[in-house]
This record gives sequence, C-alpha cells and structure tokens, in this order.
Amino acid sequence: MRAQYAVPLGITAAGAAGLLYSVGFEARSFRLRRVTVPILPPGMRPLRVLQVSDIHMVSGQRKKQRWLRSLAGLRPDFVINTGDNLSDPEGVPEVLDALGPLMEFPGAYVFGSNDYYGPRFRNPARYLLEKVQGRHGLNGNPPVVGALHNPWEDLRDGFDSAGWLNLTNVRGTLKIDGLEIELTGLDDPHIKHDRYERVAGGPSDSADFSMGIVHAPYLRVLDAFTADGYPLTLAGHTHGGQLCLPFYGAFVTNCDLDTDRVKGLSTHTSAGRTSYLHVSAGCGTNRYTPARFACPPEATLLTLTGRE
Repeated sequence: MRAQYAVPLGITAAGAAGLLYSVGFEARSFRLRRVTVPILPPGMRPLRVLQVSDIHMVSGQRKKQRWLRSLAGLRPDFVINTGDNLSDPEGVPEVLDALGPLMEFPGAYVFGSNDYYGPRFRNPARYLLEKVQGRHGLNGNPPVVGALHNPWEDLRDGFDSAGWLNLTNVRGTLKIDGLEIELTGLDDPHIKHDRYERVAGGPSDSADFSMGIVHAPYLRVLDAFTADGYPLTLAGHTHGGQLCLPFYGAFVTNCDLDTDRVKGLSTHTSAGRTSYLHVSAGCGTNRYTPARFACPPEATLLTLTGRE
C-alpha cells in the first residue's frame, strides 16, 4: 500500500514545492535586463532608455516598491512605461510613490487594460486551452460589461503632473540634450482601444529619432509601426509567458504574437521593412495568479547606439 501512494504523494509534494517557489521566491526576484540596440543615426550619441511594464501593483507590495525606486540609480536618459500599472484599485498612491524617483527623469507612458479595469479571477488552464484551440488573443477583447473601474484618471494625473507624456493614440516629443526624440503611442490593442489612423504616417522628418510605444504587441500594431518606418517598438503585456518550462520557454503570449518573441529583443517585418521589437516580461502579475516560473520579473535598460 505504501508503494501505491508513493508516486502520487511525490508528485503532489513536487507540485507544492514548485508553487511555493514560483509565488514566494521567483515572483519577488526582480531583475534588470540590459539590451543594446544598434539603431540610432550615425554620429548620434547613445541613449539609455529604461522600460518598466506590467507592475500590477497590489497594495502592500513593499519589496516591489523599493526595487522600482532603486531603478532611478541607473540615471536613464528617459523612461518608458508600457502600462498595466495596477492590479488593485487602491494601488495608485503606491505606484506613484514607487515611480516617484523615476519621474524626475523625462518619460512617457501608455496604459494597459488593467489600468482601466480591475482584474477578475480566471482559471489559468483556460489560457493553455485557448492556445491549443488556436483562439488565444487573436483579436483582443472588448471591455467586459460591468468590469470594475480602476482610478486610472488619478494615475494619469500623477504622471502628467510629473511631466511624463501621455501617448494615448497620439504623438509626443522629448527633448534630450538638444535631441528631438519622437514617441508615437497607442492605447491598448488588447481591449481594442488602439486607433492607429490617428497617428499614421511614419516618423517626422524633424525628429532625430522616432519609435513606437504600445502595451500589447498585437501583430496588427507591429505591422503598422514597421510598415510606417519606425525602427523600434516597445511593448509589454505578455509577462514573458509568466509560467514557462525550462529549456522550452513560454506556452502563451496572451496575444497573437508568437512565443519565440514573448520577451526580449527581436525583429518584425512588414511591407518589406524590418524593425526591432522589444517586449518586456514586466515586473508583476495579476493579483489572482501571483506566480512566475522560469520567467523572473524584470525591467529593461535599453542602450540605443548608432547603426552599424
């Protein structure tokens, strides 16, 4: 009888240990990814861009708040926030406090669906099922009727008062040491709030450098940015797959992007043009699925250098 129960008990124990590790350790094991992108016009000085994404702040997450505040020590040229700051309607003051030191630097932001709407419990197994069925994230999802409203207006006002650019379906410009950096942003495609027609037309001739900013890297958006001639697009949303298999990688991306590009630097081709794409794995999780496995939370310092 003991042998009969040994295997299932061993599997249960291994599963419990994995859950404890993914929730108690890895989800709090914050990392900084460093990436070099050879993309600037020849002769232009390097630019250091800090990307933060998918903070998903829940009230009381002190370690995450301390780590975010510490990123100001990197002294980037500017900061890009690619959305999903909230996972708790009470979390706005803590997001603004944690990002306060970073808001001393020039910056810009877009919102994700979780900035607008509170999270709902969802069985994680549904993500894998939808992937197998080929339905996962193909077109994004409209807001759920009756979804909990997050106080995104307070978050917006805090970012705006610090001088960060709101890139909600608009273009913006940062002045960095005499350089004109053009940022073209979209609202979240995951809930079909993106309106590319409002910003179409490609980079301005007057800008020293231009790039696209969006929360969720849906292919329709990447196609548009690339076809219009933007050399780089920054996005988040995927959580890097969040629950990954070592030596295999991510199972899902939560959008129609392929899993090979679920996080980090890659390229995208559309209309005969190729541009760089950087997808942040983010530094948080939905409050109802507070686990990461083989995919630690991160922010990224991108060093943009001259084209080779």
